[in-house]
Amino acid sequence: MLLSLQGFFARRLLLGLPESEKPMTAREDRVSTVEKWRRNLFILCAGQFLTMASLSCVTPFLPLYLQEMGVSDPGEVLWWTGAIYVANLLTAFLFSPLWGKLADRHGRKLMIVRSGFGLAVTITLMGFVTSPVQLLVLRLANGMMAGFSPAAVAFTATNTPQERSGYALGILHASAVGGTICGPLLGSLLAVRFGFSAVFCYTGLCILLAAIMIVFWVQERVANEQRLMEKTNFLADLRHIAGKKPLGALFVSAAIARAAMVGTLPLIPLYVQQLLPDQDNVVIMAGVTTAVMGLANMLAAPQLGKWGDKFGSHRIFNLAVFGSIVFLVPQAFVQQLWQFIALRFCTGACLGGMMPSLHVLLRQYAPKGMESRTYSYHNCAVFLGGMAGTFAMGAIASGFGLPLIFVGSAVLLLLNQLWMKFMVLPHIGPLHESAEKRQ
Repeated sequence: MLLSLQGFFARRLLLGLPESEKPMTAREDRVSTVEKWRRNLFILCAGQFLTMASLSCVTPFLPLYLQEMGVSDPGEVLWWTGAIYVANLLTAFLFSPLWGKLADRHGRKLMIVRSGFGLAVTITLMGFVTSPVQLLVLRLANGMMAGFSPAAVAFTATNTPQERSGYALGILHASAVGGTICGPLLGSLLAVRFGFSAVFCYTGLCILLAAIMIVFWVQERVANEQRLMEKTNFLADLRHIAGKKPLGALFVSAAIARAAMVGTLPLIPLYVQQLLPDQDNVVIMAGVTTAVMGLANMLAAPQLGKWGDKFGSHRIFNLAVFGSIVFLVPQAFVQQLWQFIALRFCTGACLGGMMPSLHVLLRQYAPKGMESRTYSYHNCAVFLGGMAGTFAMGAIASGFGLPLIFVGSAVLLLLNQLWMKFMVLPHIGPLHESAEKRQ
């Protein structure tokens, strides 16, 4: 009896198998499939919201947390902020291909659960650090455990009926953006009320809750061909995926876009600190400034997605990049915080058509059976771009002043538009038409 119960709970934990395994009729199987993907989507959206809210709530006060630990020199604060932010991206970049390969072989749910429990532990421990070095080490470990959101995207793309996958991916993206919106503001309010350390504990608890929800309520059927997947090395996988045009060029475009937009995020609280005379409200206003960008992203993404279906995702991507350039440059010259917040809102609206458009293109052209690995190498490019952008913006801020980081971001996005024009668009047209014919 005890062994039977252990076996039952082991299957529920790792594979999410239904309680009853008796054979079903074809009609029952179809009804069960519809119920499963809808339930999976609902639970994944809830988990995605909790995870993204928890991860993003730390961003507004990371430099201020360093100051609380005794780092007072402005130059040192900038250096440690960049290093700690990049540490997470570095290890996530290194381990992402491994998690993607394991997801293709053993299923995406296992990777989501692994990431959820790992993130919960490492983030909770960050609330007990006493030095920047300890925080740096935990950020490295945190990056090793990363992959919740990419695994959720790959799970949704491969476990949803083809005719509803666009809808499902759109809803999942909205939940991630919603979490990103709420996270910075909630983090700022919690930091003011309970202190910086307590925020990490609440963050870890929320991610743990998300992982437990997925353990018991999300079900995945791993196809036999996944289990019998041919063994290949990471280099062979990369050559095969990147060699299929325009995927390789899209990876580069994603890296440049990420460098431009994410590189400025760790420095936003310091810029708000310069613009706001009343220093008592810095934490809250930094959270508001970050949140309005996410709010605009969430509001604009559905409409931009519809335009992408009608006119082509690659065109919406270029339009979004151009709009971001227009709104980034003035941010270097604002004199009041409200001006900065308004421009960040407009930039966020443009971002609603940037990364989602790339995700649509990647989904269309990913090799069959290698979807998770395609997303994992895309994430590697994104992490690499985030690292490069953080270092570059930190160097610009140290050498030329904080306002110039926005000009640097605009220059990167301009280079991205040129890259898309000469290296991506020549291959998008015929591939896009062939993909539409297959559908």
